[in-house]
Amino acid sequence: MTAAGTPATRILPPATVRAILFALAMGGFAIGTSEFVVMGLMPDIARGLGVGETQVGHVISAYAIGVVVGAPLLSILGARLPRRPMLLVLMGFYALGNLASALAPDYPTMLVFRFVAGLPHGAYFGVAALVAASISPPAQRGVAVSRVLLGLAVALLVGNPLATWLGQQFEWRHAFGLVALIATATVVMVARTLPPDPDEPRADPVRELRDFNRKPVWQAMGIGAIGFAGMFCVFSYLAPTMIHVTGVPEAWTPLGMLAFGVGGILGNLAGGWLFDRLQFRAIAVVLAWSVVLLLAFPLAAGSMWTLLPAVVAVGTMGALAPVLQAHLMDVAGNAQTLAAASNHSAFNTANALGPWLGGMAITAGYGWTSTGYVGAATALAGLGVYLWAAAGRRATAACEAAA
Repeated sequence: MTAAGTPATRILPPATVRAILFALAMGGFAIGTSEFVVMGLMPDIARGLGVGETQVGHVISAYAIGVVVGAPLLSILGARLPRRPMLLVLMGFYALGNLASALAPDYPTMLVFRFVAGLPHGAYFGVAALVAASISPPAQRGVAVSRVLLGLAVALLVGNPLATWLGQQFEWRHAFGLVALIATATVVMVARTLPPDPDEPRADPVRELRDFNRKPVWQAMGIGAIGFAGMFCVFSYLAPTMIHVTGVPEAWTPLGMLAFGVGGILGNLAGGWLFDRLQFRAIAVVLAWSVVLLLAFPLAAGSMWTLLPAVVAVGTMGALAPVLQAHLMDVAGNAQTLAAASNHSAFNTANALGPWLGGMAITAGYGWTSTGYVGAATALAGLGVYLWAAAGRRATAACEAAA
């Protein structure tokens, strides 16, 4: 680590750096396909397991809770491991969790297996982001992190629609089997492309916990946990919204997943670019944009011609992921591994909170499109946390200037 606590740059040939980033992004592709495919296959999984669609929303939440629990836990347990074997273990674990999901015999077992599958999610992304930052120039950290997260965005564009189509044509279980294969391929690619680093500093779990427990870190986590919930609120119920509100056949739902994926890629690329130019202020830009587009979503849901552009816009909320991931590197001090992984705990707190709040609104009779208004409220609350954090930063800067 450097004095500021950010990963020190490791000089590798450009071709090697590209290969490593591609391998890390492939892991993100597997995770993104698994995390979001339940949204596209919600009606199929409901029929297959003999439950209602809102109960399938709890399957999404079970995975998200697994991420929330697993990210800090596995980061602390593996703190002394070098990053390369840590990545291999985490992605191997992910492959097994998704294979188990594909074989789940009933709804309660599916809940358990989705929780287990979510455990390595955050820790993988956290370690992968640190590796990406450590092999890239300091001024390009935001772009490097966004390239790792690009796998997640491409999963929304390609992996999720493909897995949704596969699950509709055959059986929903095939989607999770596909993820297990991609995760296994990632293990092979990371092992082949990422060389061991004998100079890599070992993390100290006690020091990480001490530096993690500071207000700027928790504020960043709060922004992600609350401000990002709106995206998941809308996306989790996109398939039934398309069927019951837009009035399209179920076979058209992969098109909605595709539109969301386009927005995810655009948002991911914009997020890295915004952070490298605006730093902390990029968070406010993304959240303000989120409030506007979520308020517009219910108005656009009545027609496919307006729904698809609206879904693309909702997908661009993914810009918040690389922005917050890079920001945490600046404020986490020596808690780099724990903070980077816990960022995905925050996002998956949002992934649990969004479907839960959206399901409450739908069950209360406000309709499928009420998810847009609920999501706008959470994005506005996230903007409030940002303003609180910004006030603290100004106060700290004033005290340092006075000293």
